[in-house]
Amino acid sequence: MSSIMKEPMCLIGSDSEGRLCVQKDAKAILDDIMQPVVVVSVVGLYRTGKSYLMNRLAGQQTGFALGSTIESKTKGIWMWCVPHPVNKGHTLVLLDTEGLGDVEKGDEKHDTWIFCLAVLLSSTLVYNSLGVIDNNAVEKLHYVTELTENIRVKAHRSRHDDDSTEFMRVFPSFIWTVRDFTLILEKSGKPITADEYLESALVLRPGNSPKTEQFNLPRRCLRNFFAERRCFVFPRPANDDDLKRIEELTEAELDERFLQRAEDFCNYVFSSAKPKTVTGGRTLTGTVLGSLTEVYVEAIRSGQVPCLENAVEALAQIQNGRAVEQALGVYLSEVFQWVCFPMDPADLSNIHIQAERKAIEVFISTSFNDIEQEAQLDLMRKIQIEYEGLCGQNQHECLEICRTELKQVFAPLDESLNDASFMKPGGYQDYQATVQRLTQKYRECTKTQQLSEEVLSQYLKEIEPFTQNILQADQCLSEADQKLEVERLRREALQQKQKALEEQHRVQEQMFQNQQETFEQHVSHLLERMEKERERAREDNERVLNAKLKEQQALLEQGFQEKAERMQKEIDNLKGEMKNEGETKRSTLSKVVDTVGMAAGFFLPGFASKALGFGTSLLSRWL
Repeated sequence: MSSIMKEPMCLIGSDSEGRLCVQKDAKAILDDIMQPVVVVSVVGLYRTGKSYLMNRLAGQQTGFALGSTIESKTKGIWMWCVPHPVNKGHTLVLLDTEGLGDVEKGDEKHDTWIFCLAVLLSSTLVYNSLGVIDNNAVEKLHYVTELTENIRVKAHRSRHDDDSTEFMRVFPSFIWTVRDFTLILEKSGKPITADEYLESALVLRPGNSPKTEQFNLPRRCLRNFFAERRCFVFPRPANDDDLKRIEELTEAELDERFLQRAEDFCNYVFSSAKPKTVTGGRTLTGTVLGSLTEVYVEAIRSGQVPCLENAVEALAQIQNGRAVEQALGVYLSEVFQWVCFPMDPADLSNIHIQAERKAIEVFISTSFNDIEQEAQLDLMRKIQIEYEGLCGQNQHECLEICRTELKQVFAPLDESLNDASFMKPGGYQDYQATVQRLTQKYRECTKTQQLSEEVLSQYLKEIEPFTQNILQADQCLSEADQKLEVERLRREALQQKQKALEEQHRVQEQMFQNQQETFEQHVSHLLERMEKERERAREDNERVLNAKLKEQQALLEQGFQEKAERMQKEIDNLKGEMKNEGETKRSTLSKVVDTVGMAAGFFLPGFASKALGFGTSLLSRWL
């Protein structure tokens, strides 16, 4: 994070027409967060103490607005971004939502959208209520029964799709916090945990009557949509008079049992709440979360049902162009910090490699759902163009320095050639001695410059006519000597040409090595990210599978044989998906490496013929 939020700010408010809208200042805060985000939202009826819990998670006594009257204090969804206290390199995003059920709003659909947005944006959803978890409390959570009407996972749903599995994969973990709890956690005379208390409240009733269906519907939705469910019960923190000034109370003035439960709750959230992901195990940064919020709110404003699949596609278009731009900016900034022309090509290569590595890291952290690797290939191409430009500029500077140095070193020779000083008997021997002496001096002056031999070759070729004239004019040399000298000059010219070719070859070899390094860096980072996403997707599937197995066991124990059999079909389908994913891992990764290799060949021509071999070598590390 570039800055720490000292206090919360509104993320989603309402415009003059009462429609939901994303606040620009809060969106700008998220745009600056390049780290993965753990998003914890709290929802619940108004005046139930939601905001106090969020302040505790932020490690503060005050922050989110509290109130002691019947008026709802929080409007819309407020955000507080703080460094994660446990997971270094992560940001904890706390979302405090407007209290549900405030009669003054007069718009129940508004509450429904607030609840849906909290579900869609969070990785952990906290539902806060007062008193006990009885039928009245469960019925007040009727918003959960409307999720299938107001949220879609896929843009096009077939009749064979399993809503429960799809929702479980992408929905957050669920925590029910019960405030001012006064009961003893016992059942049939035996102590039970708060989690067992919650599960007992979600037990289904047998039968098919409308009344039974009304009773079972919210319970079935909670059981089928949220794979992980936890419960924390809190005693009353203080007496009525003190509650009016709870922000001012010290911990010594609060009930010890309340403080202990609050600490247990916070520790659980800090250790168990996972980074926010979407379909396929793709982890969100603050930047992507901000864009996702805009996509969902815009869908609601336009009268559409928020769809996760559509949102992911929209995010890819938004994020990937930005990711390429940011990564290229990092590359150029890093390069120009160290480049000073002219310089040794090996030094320029090292600067390029380090800068590209940082650029790729930025791209990997900011890009999103780049399935066809189009954005990454675009970045690879643009960096290669920039690097080739740098190499060309460096060569130009080197050539200019070599030409300037050559002009100064060979100035006496040029002067002698112009006034025909060597056109005399014995002049050829003096001429050759001068050329060799100046050549040695030039090489000493330009030994650190690339293409110095190429400049020298061009010069020697330019003075060849003078050489031939001086040789022929020297009467001290016999015809045989002149023939031998011509042959020697021919050999020297070939040797000089070979030196220039070797020099060019070294430049080309350096470029090839850079292209190899570029390919390896891009593919390695890509495979690493894909492996992380695949692992997170596998964890999500395991979490859903365990939840369904647990639910099936509960259905059997409660006598719902038919429902348990339907659950078995869902379990079998999920197991089949998990098995197929493991079998297709190699083909998917191979396709990705081949795609990158073939595309890279168009702008890394020197590396194209060997890309497949290097790709296969890299791929073997991940299989």
